[in-house]
Amino acid sequence: MISVAQPLLGRAEEEAVLNVIRSGQIAQGKQVEVFEKRFAEVCGVEEAIAVSSGTAALHLALLAHGVGVGDEVITTPFSFAATANVILLVGATPVFVDIDPLTYTLDPALVEEALSSRTKAIMPVHLYGHPCNMQPLMALAKKHSLAIIEDACQAHAAMIAEQPVGSFGVGCFSFYATKNITTGEGGMVTTNDSTLAERIRMMRSHGQRERYRQVIMGHNLRMTDMQGALGVVQVAKLETLTEKRIANAHYLTRRLQGVVQTPITLPGYRHVFHQYTIRVPKNRAAWIQQLQMRGIGTAIHYPIPIHKQPFYQEHPTLWRIGSQTANLSVAEAAAHEVLALPVHPALSEDDLATIAREVLQLCD
Repeated sequence: MISVAQPLLGRAEEEAVLNVIRSGQIAQGKQVEVFEKRFAEVCGVEEAIAVSSGTAALHLALLAHGVGVGDEVITTPFSFAATANVILLVGATPVFVDIDPLTYTLDPALVEEALSSRTKAIMPVHLYGHPCNMQPLMALAKKHSLAIIEDACQAHAAMIAEQPVGSFGVGCFSFYATKNITTGEGGMVTTNDSTLAERIRMMRSHGQRERYRQVIMGHNLRMTDMQGALGVVQVAKLETLTEKRIANAHYLTRRLQGVVQTPITLPGYRHVFHQYTIRVPKNRAAWIQQLQMRGIGTAIHYPIPIHKQPFYQEHPTLWRIGSQTANLSVAEAAAHEVLALPVHPALSEDDLATIAREVLQLCD
């Protein structure tokens, strides 16, 4: 079976973790600090704060900006539920706007329509590894004094005009097992605001500025040094892994373009292909079954838009759509048609040829 995702962990990662275990310092320590420094360099920012997950990164970013009860945060319905859940967790209201049908990211024109006097932040998602169109969102944020919190959990090393994602606003990354680099679980907040960074550092550790001195309300959302050690090794490999993903994606596109709808990359953008997502307008379930029988794993990201999830349907007063005349039809259509094919760096040339061949056969 050609798996749809596969973490690449080897002897260097093993030795790094064993060194931490042997040291006796397994909680947050020196390795986390090194990982933070090196990830900040990747993102071109001054500060990076390691936390326990991508969800924790988003949650803390909202809290650090003072987002809470009575506030609204504009975001996408086409993402993992955590994107909107963290907005609810701080007591704010998710406001969903529809997506661009080609990049699957927020449509900036609809974001402007959704603004209200309660809007406190915009949370774009760099979905599948393609950056959201940040220039108009940054302009809106500046005009209306809004925070930009980038959900970059799928977009490590993605860029717009050579500027890394995670440096436009406050970036939030995930290092879950299937991400472009992994620490098993884990996350990172990136920023150029040293005051904000210090607040997040306190909030990830019970609100303490120093041990046993609680300054603000906080949580226990730290990263362990074992995870940090994995991160140090993985971030050193990030560029090589990213280039392999991009090369794999280009191979598939050359073979499949014109036969199925393949991913696009806007001019000046660096798509890092966390997912290689095609569109299957009809009989997607049959495609999945046939590819499975032929030894090719697939995945659907995401089969149910957030606003259609059972919890959100049962609690319609907790969220709203951008405007009274708006709908989320593009996101709903995408949810019924997207299909992710394997694109990860562990694929061999034979794997790629097999994926392309079997997909083309289904199109005959």
